[in-house]
Amino acid sequence: MTDIQRQETKQRMSRIVIHQGTVYLCGQVAADASKGIEHQTQTMLDKVDGLLSDAGSDREHILSATIYLKTMDDFAAMNEIWDNWVPTGHAPARACVQAAMARPALLVEISVIAAQKQHEAE
Repeated sequence: MTDIQRQETKQRMSRIVIHQGTVYLCGQVAADASKGIEHQTQTMLDKVDGLLSDAGSDREHILSATIYLKTMDDFAAMNEIWDNWVPTGHAPARACVQAAMARPALLVEISVIAAQKQHEAE
């Protein structure tokens, strides 16, 4: 039997899904979409930090990230925030694409897959 854990599940999606030590986060967006790309990127990544912690992981365990930008004009500014957020030596596989957003004010969204941290045997 497959053990799939779902957290914060609603009709349309779960915010966190964990299967065999792999954490899947639903797409994360900014806390305040009225702000610019730097603020939107930072608050989006802060949300990722919180969800990873809830799932028994952290940014050093991110396997893959897909970043969606409303416009590639924001690529450099988003990358500046991203580069300061990703721990040195722990950069995940990553894709960044331009995409239409669910709401016009959103400038960036991220989807993350991570490994859970391994607990030492007792």
